[in-house]
Amino acid sequence: MKIRILLLGDIVGAPGKAMVQKHLAEIKKKHDIQAVILNGENCAGDGRGITPRSMKFFKHIGVDVVTSGNHIFQKKDIYSYLTEHKDLVRPLNFPSGCPGSGVTTFSVDGVTVGVINVQGRVFMRELVSCPFRAVESALTFLQSRTKVILIDMHAEATSEKLGLAYFVEGKVSAVVGTHTHVQTADERILPGGTAYISDLGMSGALHSMIGMKREIVIRQMLTQMPAKFEVETEGPMCMTGAIIDIDSETGKAIHIERLKVIDENLKIDHQDLGDK
Repeated sequence: MKIRILLLGDIVGAPGKAMVQKHLAEIKKKHDIQAVILNGENCAGDGRGITPRSMKFFKHIGVDVVTSGNHIFQKKDIYSYLTEHKDLVRPLNFPSGCPGSGVTTFSVDGVTVGVINVQGRVFMRELVSCPFRAVESALTFLQSRTKVILIDMHAEATSEKLGLAYFVEGKVSAVVGTHTHVQTADERILPGGTAYISDLGMSGALHSMIGMKREIVIRQMLTQMPAKFEVETEGPMCMTGAIIDIDSETGKAIHIERLKVIDENLKIDHQDLGDK
């Protein structure tokens, strides 16, 4: 049996959530999507972290699993949610004392799907353990439960993301990158049957810098002075990711294609999005 999964890049602030809210149902219907996984670590109103209210919002609109990354612990009220729920995962290779888990499973039409979230180390500030060894250990557990396994590699360097993909080639269904907020054009299926793309991109303002107001980011680059980034809420919005087809019996990827949606007239209702 073939299953089709939509994976979306980092959801940035209210614009990112509004894009998902407006377009997800239509995309699922148009492309016969059976499951949705997205990265939500930047979905809070200020673009840093995630809250339980945002998780409730995502579940309400049909998202199955939310992955994250280095900003997962920005909002303290998410700590207990991570401990009590399995639909939000944090990087697996964070210290073991951190709340939550880096591995979860869910069902797609009776097929168990495994999800691993892991963070890279190259050019990243956080002191995390080896993502390769962490994934290797997690696969020992997951492969006894399912052949359909997807990895969100939250990392800066494309070399580290691709390195992990080749490291687990043939052992997982897909390795997708997040964190840079820039959708890459290198989607492919590796010889071992693992789908790969270096970065899914983001949902947020098109004419921004990683979803943030560009003038603030540029000013910081020019002056090297501290600056508080603000989510860009004006102009056209985008939502990017990838659609992956997987053979549920073998766990091999059959097809991968990029998804990109541009909306010139998005209206943002902060209360409806769980921001207030």
